[in-house]
Amino acid sequence: MNKIVFVEDEPEVGSLIAAYLGRHDIEVIVEMRGDRAEAVIAAEKPDLVMLDIMLPGKDGMTLCRDLRTHWQGPIVLLTSLDSDMNHILALEMGAQDYILKTTPPAVLLARLRLHLRQAQQGQSDELPTPVAAQKQKLLRFGSLSIDALNREVTLFGEQITLSTADFDLLWELASHAGQILNRDALLKTLRGVSYDGLDRSIDVAISRLRKKLHDSATEPFRIKTIRNKGYLFAPQAWDTQA
Repeated sequence: MNKIVFVEDEPEVGSLIAAYLGRHDIEVIVEMRGDRAEAVIAAEKPDLVMLDIMLPGKDGMTLCRDLRTHWQGPIVLLTSLDSDMNHILALEMGAQDYILKTTPPAVLLARLRLHLRQAQQGQSDELPTPVAAQKQKLLRFGSLSIDALNREVTLFGEQITLSTADFDLLWELASHAGQILNRDALLKTLRGVSYDGLDRSIDVAISRLRKKLHDSATEPFRIKTIRNKGYLFAPQAWDTQA
């Protein structure tokens, strides 16, 4: 049984969702205050954290940002705020998903299961492997090193901290260095869903990667945008600092 910590200040909402997910083999620990959530998460060690945005003590956006400094599990925002800006901000803060409370329960369950499966797959990828296989878990391009076994990235000797989702995206791009990958291919590989023409999560994550990897925001040369086609990881662009 998977375990979720759900930070929600409306008791009725928390109880209804906990009861529904519980019937589908997901244990839900409900915490009503944002400023107590980190302690509960540390104690319960959940497989996923689900956050409302409007919370007493600490709002969900701030909580998501603070959690990302020390907790790498999936974070989902569940909110009644239907706002593109909030959606983008949540992804920028490191959330895996932004789901409206009006979403049908079965759809909510399916999306949570998807994130739980992806997190479990990421953990299995980190298990010890034979030496021959371990060698294929390390990519180097000039001063950039990507270690999939330890999930570490260094650039010019500086360790770059990435969320689980951002690391997976970088690994997918770097594993196909010199090839163009479109949004549909990236979403299918990383999240198991097709591109619906509206999902901007890949674009937002690419922007985060460029910033952390010292790429240009206006004229990117390390992770390039190929107009009307997708993104290209440039293998020769990591020898000199920007």
